[in-house]
Amino acid sequence: MKLPDSGQPRPTPEPTPAKSAAATATGKVAGEALDARQLLDQLQLRQSQQVLAKVTRVLEKTGSLPEQLLLDVRGKPLVVNSDAKLQPGDWLSMVRIGNELRLMEQLQGGNTPQARIAQQLAQHLPWQHRLDQGLAQLSQLLNSSASQASPLQQLNASALESVRSALQSLVQHLPKAGELTPGTNSDPIQTLRKWVQDSGLFAESRLTRSPEGAQTDLKLALGRVVAALLTAQGEQPEAFNRYTPMTSDDLVQSPLQFPQAVSTQMPVTRQDTMTTGQMLRLLAGMLNRITVNQLHSQTLTTRTTVDGPAAPTWLLELPWLDTQEQPRTAQLRLERHDPDDNNQAQRARRKVTEWRLTLSLDLDEAGAVTFEAALQHQQISTRIWADKTDTLRQANEELPALRKRLTELGLEVVELECRRGQPQTARTQLDHRLVDIKA
Repeated sequence: MKLPDSGQPRPTPEPTPAKSAAATATGKVAGEALDARQLLDQLQLRQSQQVLAKVTRVLEKTGSLPEQLLLDVRGKPLVVNSDAKLQPGDWLSMVRIGNELRLMEQLQGGNTPQARIAQQLAQHLPWQHRLDQGLAQLSQLLNSSASQASPLQQLNASALESVRSALQSLVQHLPKAGELTPGTNSDPIQTLRKWVQDSGLFAESRLTRSPEGAQTDLKLALGRVVAALLTAQGEQPEAFNRYTPMTSDDLVQSPLQFPQAVSTQMPVTRQDTMTTGQMLRLLAGMLNRITVNQLHSQTLTTRTTVDGPAAPTWLLELPWLDTQEQPRTAQLRLERHDPDDNNQAQRARRKVTEWRLTLSLDLDEAGAVTFEAALQHQQISTRIWADKTDTLRQANEELPALRKRLTELGLEVVELECRRGQPQTARTQLDHRLVDIKA
């Protein structure tokens, strides 16, 4: 599509578009009409830069061309008159040439990056298993591996040692509750940083950059247990795909809710008689859970909203051992909100990146607790949610001490409060036009 601007000559050579289209763009900033160059500059498009656009609405449908369309380009609306027959939901590949946008290709739904991510996410969604329950079962099997009744005793000595070593490496690298307490020998900040790094969310990128430095990564550690079990059974790595993953009911019912409602957490059922095949099915479900968090994070990061491009978002489940050496998980949602240089109101209000954090835990005595924090430059706002009345009372009593500690860190506390209950959690909706239902 092109935005006509008589003051600019056409550059040569021109790309060969899939379809020709003429477009007239309209837009306003502060009540003033924008010309084609201003509109394209507002979209932050460089010369010869390609961009994806989505047809969101046919504003004026006539029997003849051109038709007036509303496009979503980088989260911003663009009204055009198009000589190409297009429908809402169509994806377009476009390029800026001078002060024009040229239609290069009309993409099929499954060819866009967002569609490929959505398809992968849809395929993994039904096959998730809770990490805390899975780690608890693997820990139980490790502790009973010396018993003659253990299913691992069916393996030969070499295979048994390989599987036990992989399980020990997995469990021993889980952070313990005491390591996160200020005043201990360990550095809580470094422990927290490593906790996040080893969550499995960054497994593939860490493995590419530094294979040696990724040895404690949760996803890779689970993969080593899988490899040991497959080797023990004389199977090749590709055989793992034939095992149907075990699932958790709450993740099947609400697969894209994050943080997951803590009230749905179920007690771990002891399974000392789990076979190696069942262990592989369990590991498949756990690995799928981490993969879903990775793809879910990409989905939230790459989609656009009415306010513009979405904020980069990371969804992590952080496993840890409580005081009873039982595996638990903390659910962390981290968002980075960058200032919008094209939004004058935002530019006046904020000039630095804002980080938003939501951390949810389910504790034995305290119950469900959620921490929400927003950090921008040296200013922080924090809200603590608790289900139990006693926990809420204790949290309120600790607010002055928390305010003091935050101040000692050089932060200006803008807001600090406690509330009863749990915050509202958003559920991601996949665009079904982007999902191949035959996949």
